[in-house]
Amino acid sequence: MTKVYVSSVIPAPAAEVWKLVRNFNALPSWAPFVAESRIEQNAQADQIGCIRSFTLKDGGRIRERLLALSDYDLSCSYAILESPMAVENYVATLSLTPITDGNLTLAEWQAEFDCAADREAALMHQIGNGIFQTALGALKHRFGR
Repeated sequence: MTKVYVSSVIPAPAAEVWKLVRNFNALPSWAPFVAESRIEQNAQADQIGCIRSFTLKDGGRIRERLLALSDYDLSCSYAILESPMAVENYVATLSLTPITDGNLTLAEWQAEFDCAADREAALMHQIGNGIFQTALGALKHRFGR
């Protein structure tokens, strides 16, 4: 099983950042590589089991199921159902932790998945740097003070 982990410090209170990222359908408003997103079957965006279907700006389409959402822990977990990335058993968690010194947020995003051995390094780079770190960088910019 391949693991990817990235983290970043967001210059805003965790509760403020959580208001944005807890919406499972809000990727287009903060992830720069997402063109549009919708929740299938008119489910609520915070309903465990709901499926978001989104299109990337490069035309790729991804479907993900919300596995867990905790307003107490400020975290959400999801699994990829369909993706052009050739991954299997993909589960990711995005979590926020308040940093009281400076009223900042530690954002951590991690994923575990199976893939072909010859694609592991490329997928780790694509997911870690191309997706997670890029999105966390966009959050830093959005909440920059």
